[in-house]
Amino acid sequence: LNKEMLIGNVGKDPEVKTLESQNKVASFSLATTERFKDRQGQSQEKTEWHNIVVWGKQAELIEKYVEKGSKLYVEGKITTRKWQDKDGNDRYSTEIVAAMFKFLSAKPSASGGQSAAQPQAAAPTASGSGLDDIDDDLPF
Repeated sequence: LNKEMLIGNVGKDPEVKTLESQNKVASFSLATTERFKDRQGQSQEKTEWHNIVVWGKQAELIEKYVEKGSKLYVEGKITTRKWQDKDGNDRYSTEIVAAMFKFLSAKPSASGGQSAAQPQAAAPTASGSGLDDIDDDLPF
């Protein structure tokens, strides 16, 4: 089973590209933060950064509604890409290819207030998984 579920904040505005096939791909980083107390009882935080890739119609929604600081629930699979840099060295990149996501924060309006929440996006293969019914009042 290759499934990753994340709730975090977008680290910078998504980068969206349109391919020759007119299919869109969006990529962005997502920060997840774990808060805990160490052995001395001091509060600690550990932040992990995840590279997220979103394809097709979902990428269009990311382009329209997501910006730096947006809070998202993302579900997908971990993939590793291999390529060669300009010097011929092998390079690797690990990414989460999103199968579905849900907006957990409202998009700011141009006037600085909050607008209505955005729609949720799920790939056809993810429908019926029960994850579409996640409550907006998550405890974390």
